[in-house]
Amino acid sequence: MIRVMYKFGYLVFDNAKYLLAAFSLLLTAMLLALMVGESSISLATVYRTLANKLLGAAHTVDLIDAGILWEYRLSRAVVAICCGAALAVSGVILQSLLRNVLVDPYILGISAGASAGAVAVAILGVGAGALSMSFGAFLGALLAFVLVLVLARFTGHMILAGIAGAQLFHALSALMITKSANAEAARGIMFWLLGNLSGVRWQDAWFAVPIASIGLLITWYYARALDAFTFGTESAQSLGIPVARVRFILILVTATLTAVMVSMVGSIGFVGLVIPHAARFLVGVRHAVLLPTAALMGALFLVLADILSRIVITGQVLPIGVVTALIGAPAFALILIRGAKN
Repeated sequence: MIRVMYKFGYLVFDNAKYLLAAFSLLLTAMLLALMVGESSISLATVYRTLANKLLGAAHTVDLIDAGILWEYRLSRAVVAICCGAALAVSGVILQSLLRNVLVDPYILGISAGASAGAVAVAILGVGAGALSMSFGAFLGALLAFVLVLVLARFTGHMILAGIAGAQLFHALSALMITKSANAEAARGIMFWLLGNLSGVRWQDAWFAVPIASIGLLITWYYARALDAFTFGTESAQSLGIPVARVRFILILVTATLTAVMVSMVGSIGFVGLVIPHAARFLVGVRHAVLLPTAALMGALFLVLADILSRIVITGQVLPIGVVTALIGAPAFALILIRGAKN
C-alpha cells in the first residue's frame, strides 16, 4: 500500500505543472465568476466581502453587492466546480470500465435517468415525500444504467443502447411534465433540464462539496484498478484486482455523482465526454494523475461556461447545458477527426 501511494505521489509530482496550471486557472475563473454578471462587481469589493465573511474583517461594502456576491455568485461557483469535477471524473471512470472513449454519463443515459427520477419526485410526488430529489435522481440513474447495460448485452452496441436509453428517459420526463405540471412549472422544469445554475444556493453547495470530494477520493483510491481495466477484465483479474467488486463500487460512485449533480443543476452534456480526452492529451492515461487533472479541468470548464451563460445575451441567462453543447460539440468533432486520422 505504501509503495502504491508513493508511486501515485511520484506520478502527481511529475505532472505537477499541469495540475498547478489548472488550479491557478480555476482560481482566476472563480474570481471572474464573482465579478461578472448582470451587474459588475469590482475586485476590491470581492476582496472586502470575502474578508468580512471568512476572516471577520469589518470593511465597508455595499450591502446589495455583498449579498449578490456571497449568497448568489459564490455558491453558484462552488456548485459549478463540484458539478464539473464530478461529471469529468464520471466520464473517465466509465470510459475506463467500458474501454470505450466515446461514453459518458450523458451519452449512456445516466443523466437522462437521473433527470427523470428527479422529475418524478418533484412533479408526481413519487415516494409521498419520503424521497428527496437527489435520491430519486440516484434511483433513476441506476435504473437507466442497468437498462443500457442489458440492452447493450443483447445488441452488442453500447453507444446505440445509451442513445436509446437516453431518448426513452427524456421522453418519460417530457410526458410527466406535460401531464402533471402547469404551464409555469413546466417552463421552469424544462429550463432546469437544459442545465441551470440560477437556483442553487449555499444549501446545495454544502451538499455538493462533500459528495464530490468523497467520490473523487474513492475513485482516486482505485486508480491502479482503473489502469488495469484499460487492458480488459482478464488482465485486471490476472493482476489481482477483484473485478466484480471494484466495478460495482465505481459504477455506484459514478451513478451517485451524476445523480446528485443532475438533481441540483439539471442535465449537462459534453463535460464527461470531452474533458477526459483533453486531460489524457496533457498527462497521459495513468489514472493517478488523470483523475485529479480531469477534475480540475472539468471544474474550470463549467465555471467558464457559467460565466458565458450570463454574458452572451444581455439581460438574460442561457441554460448552461446550451453553452457546454456549443463548446463541446465542435471540440468532440475535432477529437473524432483526430482519432480517424490516427
